[in-house]
Amino acid sequence: MSMIPEHLRRVADGVLGEAVKDPRVLAVVAGGSVASGVSDEYSDLDLVLVCTEEGQPACLAEAAEFAARVGPLLASFSGEHVGEPRLLIALYGPPVVHVDLKFVTPDGWRTRVEDGVVLWQRDDTVDKVRADSEASWPQPDAQWIEDRFWVWVHYTAVKIARGELFEAIEALGALRGSAIAPLATLGRTERPAGVRRLEMLAPELVPELRATVATADADDCLLALRAAVDVYRKVRGDQVVRRTAAEEAVVAFLRAS
Repeated sequence: MSMIPEHLRRVADGVLGEAVKDPRVLAVVAGGSVASGVSDEYSDLDLVLVCTEEGQPACLAEAAEFAARVGPLLASFSGEHVGEPRLLIALYGPPVVHVDLKFVTPDGWRTRVEDGVVLWQRDDTVDKVRADSEASWPQPDAQWIEDRFWVWVHYTAVKIARGELFEAIEALGALRGSAIAPLATLGRTERPAGVRRLEMLAPELVPELRATVATADADDCLLALRAAVDVYRKVRGDQVVRRTAAEEAVVAFLRAS
């Protein structure tokens, strides 16, 4: 437990205490910044509760009740919006802390993005799963990004031209998170995650990235979009098959805008 920041320990202790009392729970595994050793006073707590095959559905159905027994629960909701219905996102406090609780079966834990740190286990189930399967963190696919980037840019440019500036600002954020940041951090971290820690991972790009952030002004949005194209061209590398026709047409569209 020494790797868990002080502000998260009370909740971590509460989760472990409830897990030990529930025979359906086989292990509690910490992931995220705690597992990777980069947690700080602002970190949240990512916990995976490995449950028995037959007990996991009931554990998941009772996730909110489990969370309420852990400590002073302020709010909680399930993770369908991020494509993870096994996840309960919880807020505890005061002091206010964010905790993610994921309820998985042993077989479900075979498909995982990280091994994490086992905080407690009832038996050797997790050890066996880890021995015969491998964690795999999703890596950026530069070709996948290139195949889509120019369509995204045109979409954003049209929103600006139509005066839908808040949607354009959101689209600019998506260009940073889904295209520019993954390529800018490729090879600089084993766990690329959108724009997370981008300032630390690619500090030399910060001035150029700052230019991709727009206010709700059409001219400012257009300047930011052109800046996003410039940064993308800088980070996309030479290994992709470039969609030159699309690039040329969209860049011409931008120049005429």
